[in-house]
Amino acid sequence: MYNIPYYKAEDEKEVIDFMRHHPFIVLTGVNANHHPVATHIPVLIEEREEKIFLLAHVVRQSDHHKAFVQNPQVLAIFSGPHAYVSASWYTNQQQASTWNYQAVHAKGQLKFLNDEGLLNILHRLTEQFENNAASPSLVENLEGEYVRRLTKAIVGFEIEVTEIAHIFKLSQNRDKESYNNIIQHLKDGDSEAKLVASIMEKRGNDD
Repeated sequence: MYNIPYYKAEDEKEVIDFMRHHPFIVLTGVNANHHPVATHIPVLIEEREEKIFLLAHVVRQSDHHKAFVQNPQVLAIFSGPHAYVSASWYTNQQQASTWNYQAVHAKGQLKFLNDEGLLNILHRLTEQFENNAASPSLVENLEGEYVRRLTKAIVGFEIEVTEIAHIFKLSQNRDKESYNNIIQHLKDGDSEAKLVASIMEKRGNDD
């Protein structure tokens, strides 16, 4: 990951907020034979004891479950909207085009939880993402036998985050005129481009 100062957030809270707003991650690792594995999952982000933990579940006996048992060192990738940026939008057009995006990489140690821990994660996941106390899809509103079958098929875990790296690459290195030109062109793009334009507009440019 790039380690360029002007592509960094001003404080750690901005990075954690980004993670909370983009909880559908790519979780990667390697098995005992050093073969890479990856899975796409939603996570809960919890701060306790001045540490950050990620909580989620995966399908039991899947390739990534087996790999994480063999090697608990994992990398969680949080991604936001992204868009192509043409150098033709710069005041100096004789430069390379690029891509604007935001991403956070969280490395950590994965620990599998018991059945009680899994059930707690399921309750919290549905509460957070349903965001409706009356939803029939909350775990407590599901049939008991269905929940028992479900919990046999999956396994819960938590990741103690040991290192966080991030890049918020949003044309911060461009002059004011180029920055505003990029925003206007992105507003004419697809939905992802429009989201990047909105983020850039909110952040502004201090150049």
